[in-house]
Amino acid sequence: MIIFQNVSKIYNNNSHKMTALEEASFNINPKEFVSLVGKSGAGKSTIIKLLIGEEKPSKGRVIFKSYDVNKIKQRELPQLRRHIGVIFQDFRLLPNKNTYENVAFALEVAGRPQSDIKEFVPQALEMVGLKNKIGNFPRELSGGEKQRVAIARAMINHPDLIIADEPTGNLDPINSWEIIRLLLKINELGTTVVLATHNKEFVNYINQRVISVENGRIIRDEEKGKYILE
Repeated sequence: MIIFQNVSKIYNNNSHKMTALEEASFNINPKEFVSLVGKSGAGKSTIIKLLIGEEKPSKGRVIFKSYDVNKIKQRELPQLRRHIGVIFQDFRLLPNKNTYENVAFALEVAGRPQSDIKEFVPQALEMVGLKNKIGNFPRELSGGEKQRVAIARAMINHPDLIIADEPTGNLDPINSWEIIRLLLKINELGTTVVLATHNKEFVNYINQRVISVENGRIIRDEEKGKYILE
């Protein structure tokens, strides 16, 4: 489903070159759960930006399904992103829309009819345990609830891939574990999940594939991995 082939990403800041990713190669199969681990600045965010077409590689190839990210045109990006749901650390909810409207917005942008929206939004909110918060605005929700709204929004278009970028970064331990269990449930239902995190406990609990990144290089890729960084 995902192929990174000798991928490097180099940023040119004035006369200064910075290598964010160097010769990274890996494949991710459908329905896998992959933890992408590394300290801040290791290269995790660069991998995510390349996957969603926000950046293009300086060298190598990035393939997602039938899309070659190197060659993708700006107008094709919405089609690519329809297959990918992204969950961010800072939730990115629309403050003037309630829970229902925040999730419905993702379907509206995709041009889905009102009948689909009325059917799918309550289902998505039930899946994340928020059916009773349907009319609440983000300011009335806890951090954990906001992140669950964000997960419902990411799932609403039935994407093939969910990318969770440090999704527990702003949450307390109890809410963090809820989010991790929810991501595992989504994966069990058949969606591929890529979780970027530097939380050792979560990675060891999940006990699935781990790709470790350090200084822009992949230093370890293990099938049933643990969190090990020197």
